Amino acid sequence: MKRNTKLIKILLAVLLLTAIILFTVVFDAAAYLRDALNWIDTIGLWGPIVYSALYIAICVFLIPGSILTLGAGAVFGLLRGTLYTSIAATLGATVAFFLGRTLLRDWVSRMVAERPALKAVDQAVEREGGRVVFLLRLSPLVPFSISNYVYGLTRVPPGQYILASFVGMLPGIFVYTYIGGLARRIAELGAQDAGTTPLEWTLYVLGLLATAYATYRITLVARRALSEAVPDSAPD
Repeated sequence: MKRNTKLIKILLAVLLLTAIILFTVVFDAAAYLRDALNWIDTIGLWGPIVYSALYIAICVFLIPGSILTLGAGAVFGLLRGTLYTSIAATLGATVAFFLGRTLLRDWVSRMVAERPALKAVDQAVEREGGRVVFLLRLSPLVPFSISNYVYGLTRVPPGQYILASFVGMLPGIFVYTYIGGLARRIAELGAQDAGTTPLEWTLYVLGLLATAYATYRITLVARRALSEAVPDSAPD
């Protein structure tokens, strides 16, 4: 019975990995995401639900979420875009976390063993749990999509992981949605051929610079803290 269960897990893991490779390598994932965002912009109240489901999928399939996060700012605006993306990204990260802890554990273990940076992250999270996850979300040493699976190998409690991920991702998500919303606003002004006053442009630029600078400072503080937990993460 145990042997059959293990065989089923192996088969499911192989199928999932095959789907990941096909979606990211064979198909043009970025183009599909752009088309999906254009469609989401037309479906009204269903938009946030479809957007969240799509974000969860890209987390599982190891696809960078920057296109969707920028798109959320354009489609939903800054506040709703940040909220929807934070929830969706946390849900996607949690799904990948449990896959890394169960079905894909062997594959993730091999990946970590072959990469010193991933191994250092794994050991740091093993020691300090949610604190290091939070710092790594603020200043990631490894790509977001891969790190979700790596965290699944550690003993960090799911509750700590979810809370640390949600809070730690907020600054970065806010910046991306701000840029997406600003890009749409500029496009709308251009389409309307409306004259934008120097004061309006100044406010747009100052808002973007202030947001980017605040995020930079947060990231710098996080990196300094990480240098104590993960030796390889010390700032240059």
